[in-house]
Amino acid sequence: MGLIYNIIFLVTTIFIFFRSIAYGIYEIKSEDNKLGGIFFIIFAFFAVLFSNIMMWLNV
Repeated sequence: MGLIYNIIFLVTTIFIFFRSIAYGIYEIKSEDNKLGGIFFIIFAFFAVLFSNIMMWLNV
């Protein structure tokens, strides 16, 4: 049961990360906010990375 939950969590966070990348690109292109878009993408990447590490380590 734990492995299935971890895989569902991984897929969900990757989906949210792709949506975050899309928003970051929108910020860069439409709003001409390069710093905000890049920061948002980097922040989303680290949030997904560390949350999945903690989930797989069961901390």
